[in-house]
Amino acid sequence: MSVLEESAEAATPPPLRKNRDFLLLWLGAGMSMLGARVSAVAYPLLLVFDGGSVAAAGVVGFAALLPTLLLQLPAGVLVDRWDRRRTMIWCDVAGLTAIGSVAIALFTGHLWVPHLMAAAFVEGSAVILYRLSERAAIRNVVHQSHLMTAYARNEARGRAAGLLGQPLGSGLFTVFRWLPFGVTALTHLIALVLLLGIRTPLQAPRTIRQRNLRAEVVEGITWLFRQRFLRAALLLVSCSNVLFQIMSLSLIVIIKESGGSPALLGVIAVISGTVGVLGAISASWFVRRVSPAVVLISAFTAWAGLMSAVAFTANPFILGALFGGMSFAGALLNVTAGAYQVQATPDELQGRVGSVAGMLASGANSIGPLIAGVVLAHFGTFVTVLGAGITMVLTAAAAAISPAVRSADRPVPLPPRGRTGRVTPAGDSRDTEEI
Repeated sequence: MSVLEESAEAATPPPLRKNRDFLLLWLGAGMSMLGARVSAVAYPLLLVFDGGSVAAAGVVGFAALLPTLLLQLPAGVLVDRWDRRRTMIWCDVAGLTAIGSVAIALFTGHLWVPHLMAAAFVEGSAVILYRLSERAAIRNVVHQSHLMTAYARNEARGRAAGLLGQPLGSGLFTVFRWLPFGVTALTHLIALVLLLGIRTPLQAPRTIRQRNLRAEVVEGITWLFRQRFLRAALLLVSCSNVLFQIMSLSLIVIIKESGGSPALLGVIAVISGTVGVLGAISASWFVRRVSPAVVLISAFTAWAGLMSAVAFTANPFILGALFGGMSFAGALLNVTAGAYQVQATPDELQGRVGSVAGMLASGANSIGPLIAGVVLAHFGTFVTVLGAGITMVLTAAAAAISPAVRSADRPVPLPPRGRTGRVTPAGDSRDTEEI
């Protein structure tokens, strides 16, 4: 074999399915996502169907999402300072402890809303640190040529977790009300074992400069706000995410008012989740051929029509199809935005930029369940869902006329790589192309 042939063979990465550390990372994060989804499904079912109220479900939902608002920015700094693998391991330990305590309390016959709020807050906090770490780690364990495929598989994994988590959570709840939380604790334990097997460092070598928290947060904010497309997209997604929180609680009430059961929510989730997984699987094909602007505007337009249509039906199969269409569009948008952000961001800023992006996109999520609880209690499902649909129509119109969105090009390329195929440390953020 010639030197050139040996060089070409060395430069050719093995298939992604043979990348051991990626598979461990992918499976571990998948288990954590599945557990988080199961518990998220179980909380409102526990409170709506088992002696609680819609208002109580909204309060617990608020506690679960509050970390997104309070901890997102400092979490980004910590992810950039700490070892990402160890951070994810400790997050699984926290989730195991918090949710395990709920399972034990319910098993012994105790239901205390403040306890549920505290457990939901702890798990929500762990989820933030975990997902920021895992998202930032991906490009350190896969070859550049596999990055888009890896993000598409991550999106498919998340959709599959949602697909399995909804029926699993509702089905387990119908057996024993403590069982969904027990299974969630088990998923955290399995994820912990898988993460312990990862050998590759999940961040590029760097020198940690001792600075205060505020300075590091500002650095991430400053970098992100220079990116016109990301800035506009995140603000639009923030509005849409609040609306989806309203739709989630509204769907539970629609099914209950129409005489359905928690198991029926599982049927809707299977239909919706299956379509969402198909969207994630096909996302890399679309992303390579369609500009980010077209993906974003199309997703918001689809959401506007589908969300408004929910107000006019209680048929579980139609609802499943409508929510499935929303999931398909969401999968395309998530892969596009995720690949765009990670490719454009220097490795040493991944945690902070991811946290700022999460803060902008999801920081207001915690008010969604509160709004839904109040509006559903006073005006009913039709007015609540139709109002959410009309608001999404206005959001889609704002996306379509935004110059920052319309002028967006394809994602900027990754920094050069060494022989191993891992990303080399990026240069100063000022060198990053600005859209």
